[in-house]
Amino acid sequence: MNLRNILLGATMLCAATTPVYAFAQDAAPAGEPAAASDVDYGNDIIVTASKRSQTLQDTPIAVSVTSAADIQNSAIRDLIDLQSAVPSLRVSQLQSSANTNFIIRGFGNGANNAGIEPSVGVFIDGVYRSRSAAQIGDLPNLERVEVLRGPQSTLFGKNASAGVISIVTQKPQFDFGGSAEVSYGNYDAITAKASITGPISETIAFSLAGNFNRRDGYAQDLNLDTDVNDRNRWGVRGQLLFEPTDALSIRLIGDYDKIDENCCIAGNVIAGPTIGITNALVGGPSVDANNPFSYNVYNNFLSSNEIENYGGSAQIDYDLGNLALTSITAYRKVQADTNQDSDFTSADLIGEKSDKVGIDTFTQEIRLTSDFDGPVNFLLGGYYFHEKVKQQSAIKFGDDFRDYGNALIQGASGGLLNVGVLEGALGAPSGSFFKVGTGLDEAYRMKNTAWSIFGTVDFEVTDRLTLSAGANYTQDRKRFSTDVVSSDAFSKVNLDAGAYAPFRNQLLFQGGVAAGVGQALGLNRAATAAEVNAFAGANPVAFGGIATAAQTNANNNQNNPAANPLNPLKAFQFLPDFFNLPNAFEPNRTRDNDLAWSLRAAYEVTDTVNVYATYATGFKASSVNLSRESRPLAADLAAIVAAGQATPNLTSGTRFATPEESEVYEIGLKGQWSVAALNLAVFKQSIKGFQSNVFNGTGFELVNAEKQSTFGIEFDGSVRPVQGLNLTLAVTYLDPKYDKFTNSSFGDISGTMPAGIPELTMAVGGTYTHEFAGGTRAIFHADYHYESPVQIVEGLNGFPPSVAQSLKREVNQLNASFTLALTNGLEVGVWGRNLTNAKYLTTVFPAVAQSGSVSGYPNQPRTYGVTGRFKF
Repeated sequence: MNLRNILLGATMLCAATTPVYAFAQDAAPAGEPAAASDVDYGNDIIVTASKRSQTLQDTPIAVSVTSAADIQNSAIRDLIDLQSAVPSLRVSQLQSSANTNFIIRGFGNGANNAGIEPSVGVFIDGVYRSRSAAQIGDLPNLERVEVLRGPQSTLFGKNASAGVISIVTQKPQFDFGGSAEVSYGNYDAITAKASITGPISETIAFSLAGNFNRRDGYAQDLNLDTDVNDRNRWGVRGQLLFEPTDALSIRLIGDYDKIDENCCIAGNVIAGPTIGITNALVGGPSVDANNPFSYNVYNNFLSSNEIENYGGSAQIDYDLGNLALTSITAYRKVQADTNQDSDFTSADLIGEKSDKVGIDTFTQEIRLTSDFDGPVNFLLGGYYFHEKVKQQSAIKFGDDFRDYGNALIQGASGGLLNVGVLEGALGAPSGSFFKVGTGLDEAYRMKNTAWSIFGTVDFEVTDRLTLSAGANYTQDRKRFSTDVVSSDAFSKVNLDAGAYAPFRNQLLFQGGVAAGVGQALGLNRAATAAEVNAFAGANPVAFGGIATAAQTNANNNQNNPAANPLNPLKAFQFLPDFFNLPNAFEPNRTRDNDLAWSLRAAYEVTDTVNVYATYATGFKASSVNLSRESRPLAADLAAIVAAGQATPNLTSGTRFATPEESEVYEIGLKGQWSVAALNLAVFKQSIKGFQSNVFNGTGFELVNAEKQSTFGIEFDGSVRPVQGLNLTLAVTYLDPKYDKFTNSSFGDISGTMPAGIPELTMAVGGTYTHEFAGGTRAIFHADYHYESPVQIVEGLNGFPPSVAQSLKREVNQLNASFTLALTNGLEVGVWGRNLTNAKYLTTVFPAVAQSGSVSGYPNQPRTYGVTGRFKF
């Protein structure tokens, strides 16, 4: 085993140790295009899963490797597109360019709440990217992307309880070379990438890479008369590689990425009763009702996304003979400033819903790896993580919300009330309820410090049998604070207060009379004011009896919260005063520790077939709810109320979710033959304390599911039936369920299937390369991605379960490309993604402040274009 190869290859490290990664084979020398024979389609690729150089066949880990050639042929632009090549991976972009959710084997969360770290860890060149704003890029100078499936906490630490995505870019070369690429597609899409590498001296090499991606929006805002959902992003990346001796290697990386674009449209999936009101407010259509795939939307201002992501890292590898010392130091900064018309209508209901997030992350890892000739080898290391999160948010009423609220209140009260009447009856200044510009101003802070000690031991029992054990001890500390101020006057009113008993009495009496007269007239509704007056004049005795009964009921129930006639109006109190932290009743910190461990046996049955068995545990630390739905626990709320410190309309919830603890039992088989290769894994995976993060229409509810589990089978294989033709098939079968989830946002859903996880996912692909006389090559590629029908969400607040059950997603996506590669390094080609223009919803949610309506994010429509590429 060559220790130098291990050191030069070990570029993916973070969390608890270096990620598993695989690469086809050494890249073609600079200035020479890769030949068809250079592409490795099977398991003949080198990996360093446990810091040992092995072929993919010999690596006893479920890992999918997508090479730069695969990404080029499939026109994969970012990690969202990657899921079409890796069936066990699901990626969805949410309400902004900064929010993306990653799921592996049906497990994953995070994305749209800065206090929630993802369950799927993302690494770029060995550096952990803690939030998804840093995880979307155009992948310049890419070498490969690996997806490690199942808990990886033994190697990666506290945020890999569901799996890992690791991205590797090319390191600097000591031979001068480079490449340039320009692509043009529909929606006036222009992408450009360029890189150059070469020697500075005999011991120092450099590389520079840049990328630019601009595209018009594929949706149309009919109210603002402009396209939306555009792309506008660019980035630069520089590297230096020092190799002063054969034993020492130092790799320095610095990068900067910028996003400034409009994202993301949400179509109307179900038009509720409020649509008529918003239409009336704007004097025309306010949404494209019940038509999310028209890609026509109506907003009153353009959403904005400005995101900066930058940082640097230093990796040092030192060969000590039979030992290798590796260190990685990294600093990352993410700044995101987003604002969105979150009611997704042309009515100005929510005039501002902005988020400004700053995340500073420092990491340091050091590890020692042995390479003894004997049967025992080890790895020992330590890891430090320090992060600061600062978030400022705001949600404010727009110009139309007062009129909108007035119409809703009139409807909810049967015409008895309007906003002006409420202000007078509740003693509020005229014009104060739902005043434009009022709402919530929010500020959140969190500091996270963690460290871990980790190690693995490999014991070669025989030449064919290897036993491995690993462990990772992690301590994680979080401290957080809030400064949230409400200026929404109506949400501050306690509608159950004793001071309003006379008003409630009056409403109960009026409602009782209207109901009694309606019954006397044989109506299936309450009588109108005109009908009451007519009945009273024609039937004074009967009316007197109705009035007396209504007054008695009003007197008896004016202080009864259950009979409060103002209860329907509490739905409009969604921006109440916030009970801030720190305070005297609740902790504003979490302290977690865990020992994650793994056992593995790998056996070489023959020279072409290997099998393995694994048991591993995983850990994800507590997550903090940095959103307006952060609320005291029920027990803490009782103490707050008892002390007389409760703010108006304070309800219970959660401040944070407790840790996730995962485990997996897995057996696998890997085979490699001259014309075919296959990988098969069968597993049972579960997470106790799964951190569920659900949008309820105004904020995010963070709760723990007691247990979620999945039985699954994964298969991927390739075959080369004739020279130049390679066929691939990857299939994932998942049978997930909530073993126990009693306190979900939708009640007890124990025993049900988690939403959004298709039972069957499949990726089928084929690449044919024809080499002409003289070396010119024609390359045709096609791939098809399928996901079986699945319910999109577990439930929708305010809707019966049947509504959520009726909303399903099925994916049928076809991608293809054709490339002509000349011998001088020039390549020209055409490509297309989602060629059949398949349509499906990625996510649905209750429409903001619009009871009875549902919004959803439609997938990206068909895209296609031409590409020119030159390698030198």
